[in-house]
Amino acid sequence: MILVIDVGNTNMTMGVYEGEELRATFRIMTKMPRTSDEYGVLITQLLKNRGIEPADLEGSIVASVVPDVMHALNGALVRYTETKPMNVGPGTKTGIRIITEDPRAIGADRIVDAVAAYEKYGGPVLVLDFGTATTYDLITEAGEFAAGITAPGIRISSEALWTQAAKLPKIEIKKPKSILAQETITSMQAGLVYGQIGQTEYIIKKVKEESGIGNLRVVATGGLGRLIADETKAIDIYDSSLTLDGLCIIYGKNRGGGQKSRA
Repeated sequence: MILVIDVGNTNMTMGVYEGEELRATFRIMTKMPRTSDEYGVLITQLLKNRGIEPADLEGSIVASVVPDVMHALNGALVRYTETKPMNVGPGTKTGIRIITEDPRAIGADRIVDAVAAYEKYGGPVLVLDFGTATTYDLITEAGEFAAGITAPGIRISSEALWTQAAKLPKIEIKKPKSILAQETITSMQAGLVYGQIGQTEYIIKKVKEESGIGNLRVVATGGLGRLIADETKAIDIYDSSLTLDGLCIIYGKNRGGGQKSRA
């Protein structure tokens, strides 16, 4: 079994794979400062709650967009799971060739999503990830990461409303019964959700127009991706485990790193 960890700006999402089967998933907050021991105890307990012993793990792999947590997290994995974590970055074999102007600027999470979407669904494919930011990444039929678009995520937009406008409350993000809202909360929900749907459809349309790719498959993932995917025909597939699957695939391509520590 291997432990895969996606370190996002808001949450760390973790999964345990036995072969290609996702055995367990769990999530913790990224923004809470923790020591390596705190990470280690927390990860160990989460594993045991799913009936998995740290000794059962043969390796681990991490994709992170939050450099500040990596020293403590890597230390926890070495000490508490006895694996040498593989960190996705320059030099990692992915099977995807990045042809943007600055390949090193592409976040590890976006590369992982691209790998999973291309391996699972083929190319050309447009990968949408509804996370802290909403990202749109174009992968060609030849497996080239050709372009990417980044927009504020729904939660960022929501927080901007209630933190910057004194009379607007913090709200649950969900689709209201009608866009014709008649009070504050549903008016905010309507703007956020329908605004994201509109943005999604327009960006997909423009990517298809400017790329000239007519047979472009659109795959979405991310915490709020299901909410949007259910409301538009522009998204072909919603895959909740896309990022974790990508980490598992990359681990397989680089087998040897991330194995049990012999120290």
